Amino acid sequence: MVDSLRVFSGNANPALAEQISRYLQTGMGEAEVSRFSDGEISVKINENIRGCDVFIVQPTGAPSDNLMELLVMIDAARRASANRVTAVIPYFGYARQDRKDQPRVPISAKLVANLVTVAGADRVLTMDLHSSQIQGFFDIPFDHLYAAPVLIDYFRMKAVADLTVVAPDVGSIKMARAYAKRLEASLALVDKRRTRADDAEVMNVIGEVEGRNVIIFDDVISTGKTVANAARALQAKGARAIFVGATHAVLSADAPRFLQDAPVEEVVVTDSLAPRLEAQWKGLRILTVSRLLGEAIRRIHEERSLSSLFV
Repeated sequence: MVDSLRVFSGNANPALAEQISRYLQTGMGEAEVSRFSDGEISVKINENIRGCDVFIVQPTGAPSDNLMELLVMIDAARRASANRVTAVIPYFGYARQDRKDQPRVPISAKLVANLVTVAGADRVLTMDLHSSQIQGFFDIPFDHLYAAPVLIDYFRMKAVADLTVVAPDVGSIKMARAYAKRLEASLALVDKRRTRADDAEVMNVIGEVEGRNVIIFDDVISTGKTVANAARALQAKGARAIFVGATHAVLSADAPRFLQDAPVEEVVVTDSLAPRLEAQWKGLRILTVSRLLGEAIRRIHEERSLSSLFV
């Protein structure tokens, strides 16, 4: 590996950054990301990165310190005369408010895009955005990967028979259709009505699921209620084994309890977010996206195409 490649990590998911570095066969960059006595973020890069190609791995979900760490690290790398700084954001937080759909609400995804750009990032690499339109909020090169190859390989190895892929809502139908095509499965949709911003009520199941094994695919599992309600609706319609696949395991609040109580055989997620110990249970399977992100970083560094990573 060329010496100019450097991978650094904040405190949001250092284990993923370590695995990426291992895949790239390069050591982790030496940086101190700590706190002053009043809680403010302190960053110091402890090696010479002048002229280097720097990649900073940091999901930006809650708490907001994760986003602030990324911004301060980008600024530190820029002021240390790095040749290029790429923000590797496995989970792009603050993405759910991506449009002004009500009066007097922000477009927080655009705000975060502005912050990352102004901090000094030359490029952004992320995975499974909540909404693809967020790519247009950036005026710098933006690479959007999908965890689909990792999840599809896993479910192919399970060789689930009589398979139907289920979209948990209308917004995820395009993603579910792509999974169904790759897995050679039929497609169904759960029609739901959202009662609050983070809650939903299942209304109807569109498609044939009786006597079939199903996989519910989504980009994010936050409270777990959407998936749990969808699983119960599918069970009521005669579905047999029910699996769940998702990229980002936010698993906030009582999500683990909701998912354990639901008629779900297994919940399969990736390590785009650092898994909390209290949010893990026997039915949770965590797959790594380190090889996918590592290969993307290698190709960006070598100025090669990323298109083959989408196959």
